[in-house]
Amino acid sequence: MHQTSKRLTLCDDAKLDNVLELTLRLHEEDIPGDLIETGVWRGGMTIWMRALLRALGDNTRNVWVADSFSGLPAPDPTLDLRDAIWAHVMTSVQSLEASLDDVKEAFAYVGLLDERVRFLPGRFADTLPSAPISQLAMMRLDGDWYESTWDALDALYPKLVHGGYAIVDDYRLPTGCARAVDEYRSRHGIGAPLIDVDRQTVYWRKP
Repeated sequence: MHQTSKRLTLCDDAKLDNVLELTLRLHEEDIPGDLIETGVWRGGMTIWMRALLRALGDNTRNVWVADSFSGLPAPDPTLDLRDAIWAHVMTSVQSLEASLDDVKEAFAYVGLLDERVRFLPGRFADTLPSAPISQLAMMRLDGDWYESTWDALDALYPKLVHGGYAIVDDYRLPTGCARAVDEYRSRHGIGAPLIDVDRQTVYWRKP
């Protein structure tokens, strides 16, 4: 009999270690700003972020949890045809859907649902530009598609402080994510080198 997975994240140890390492650097160097993940599935990575801050005794940063909470949105094929093809392939993967209540319950289960966890439900284009975020120390993008990656970069990168980190989970997947990152970096003259986390994820530090 099929049993639904209880996993809270699809991230492997390398991705979790990456967030651990960068969070420690931010703490040790006293880099100000909040943490955000855009595209959270069941919330596992944002739970990890909040747990790290709790362990460090850091009660100054918020962890922002941004997602549609209704599965991957349908991409615009006119922006990147690969996204539309992959979305069609993935339509049967219902496990990618997690509701806002599901994620809140996961935070509560581990005792980490507090005033420092802030939720942004909806499409990134609708929620991120007006989100009450003053500055970010870490932004982790896991939106898969060209449009969602671009929307997140466009709204959030200006709020990333110097010395902060931008992590892109899906950069080396055969979707439009990498094109959005490359175009944004080129348009804004971002020359910081991309550093591989694993065979899929990259990050860079804002100079």
